[in-house]
Amino acid sequence: MYEMNVSDYAEWTALWPYAVLLIVVGVWAVHHFLAPSGWREWSGAGLVQAFIIALYAEMYGFPLTIYLFTSLLPLKIPLVHSSGHLWATLLGYGRLGVAVEAMISFVFLVSGLLLIVKGWVRVYFGGDNLLTEGVYAIVRHPQYLGIILLVLGQIIDWPTIPTLALAPVIVWLYVNLAKREEVALMSRFGSRFVEYRQRVPMLIPDWHLLRGTWG
Repeated sequence: MYEMNVSDYAEWTALWPYAVLLIVVGVWAVHHFLAPSGWREWSGAGLVQAFIIALYAEMYGFPLTIYLFTSLLPLKIPLVHSSGHLWATLLGYGRLGVAVEAMISFVFLVSGLLLIVKGWVRVYFGGDNLLTEGVYAIVRHPQYLGIILLVLGQIIDWPTIPTLALAPVIVWLYVNLAKREEVALMSRFGSRFVEYRQRVPMLIPDWHLLRGTWG
């Protein structure tokens, strides 16, 4: 078991303001860009908020996952901030592993943010029409895909026990939420939605549709 010293405490407590800031911004962004209305949407938003709180509370607060690993398992992990990149830390890949994690995570995070923001713009200006252009020409639920990509990106870069537990629940909830929404869309738009559904996948992109949709 790794014994935490005073300097380790100082390193983590100095980062607490970042935890508070990122949690506040993240919670605001969920409400602003996802705009939950029904209780199912609120449930999804609540889980995403719990994910954000759990993530940044450990990333810039207290390293609960590392502490539990070093307390319960025969592992010697320095209880310092850089050890939070757990995949590289556990596999012994060092700074190179951290860099690879960060690059892969960056792709997921940027893609997820673009899908959420561009989807929000389409919804905001599209009114009550059936949305089929822009990111809605890639997948039928771009904002939900964006959430899933953000969750996966954070787990790649900074996995924790709470976020690893929440991730599959979030994915399951938004997949089911998408299916429920499509029942309402079918009832409302009929054959137009049927044609759209046959042409565009629900959540997993057809890469042939990506060309020209990000402009």
